[in-house]
Amino acid sequence: MTAPFLTRARAPLTQEIETVNERGERAATSIPAERPLTLYVDKRELVTLMTLGAHPEWLALGYLRNQRLVPSLDRIESVTVDWEVGSAAVKTRCGIDDIEARTARRVVTTGCGQGSVFGGLMDEIESIDLPPATIGQAQLYAIVNAIRLQETTYKSAGSVHGCALFRGEEMLLFVEDVGRHNAIDTIAGWLWLQQAPGGALASADAASFVFYTTGRLTSEMVIKSAQIGVPVVVSRSGITQMGHEIAQRLGLCAIGRATNKHFLCYTAAHRLQLQPGLAGPGPLRAVA
Repeated sequence: MTAPFLTRARAPLTQEIETVNERGERAATSIPAERPLTLYVDKRELVTLMTLGAHPEWLALGYLRNQRLVPSLDRIESVTVDWEVGSAAVKTRCGIDDIEARTARRVVTTGCGQGSVFGGLMDEIESIDLPPATIGQAQLYAIVNAIRLQETTYKSAGSVHGCALFRGEEMLLFVEDVGRHNAIDTIAGWLWLQQAPGGALASADAASFVFYTTGRLTSEMVIKSAQIGVPVVVSRSGITQMGHEIAQRLGLCAIGRATNKHFLCYTAAHRLQLQPGLAGPGPLRAVA
């Protein structure tokens, strides 16, 4: 299989502006960039994504993968990103079957920047079979600590979400974007390339994958994690009702409120290997 040709378009991730603080002092402050990227497939406009722009080619690939519009990477000939016109042009080798019908129904999601998914995704949940993987409490703490130590745009400029893919305790990729749905799509696109023949990762590695996000676990995040074969998802935020229902149906282990040594396991607790002795002290109780 011939890997698709990808440009390596990059754009500044932050911009410096002047601000005034509560004491009337003026200072330079960095803020995250946000720019539109219109995705074209075989010259047909598909969607406009608001993005930070760190890895636009991976984002385009991951979006097509997670929307189930392209069944395999070998169907894609090239992804060409041009920031001067804000476009990502995807050229396929033989087109997308029934693209009009498959993109007719959209669902606007709760993702930052109003993400959207094509409605048929919900119909594919029952066909997803996740590997029987587990996560240990020590591994969970190591993942949370790795994120804490990671140098991020959020630390310097705020207002972005971060997502990461781990293999065991090893961080394979960390991505930030203005919306967590863009960040997971970027990871999905990168992973697609890595799991292709000749790539650095085998599909079997998915059994030890853990996905981390700074954002809440919505239905979209749970579905997209499961689509790339990840059985364990960790968030420093919480989970929505639909995200919880879908995680239960999939048998996906959803862990939220994960900060320091505290966390809540919402679903598939059988995948979590508890080590209570590693836990930090509980919340202080008021003395009557």
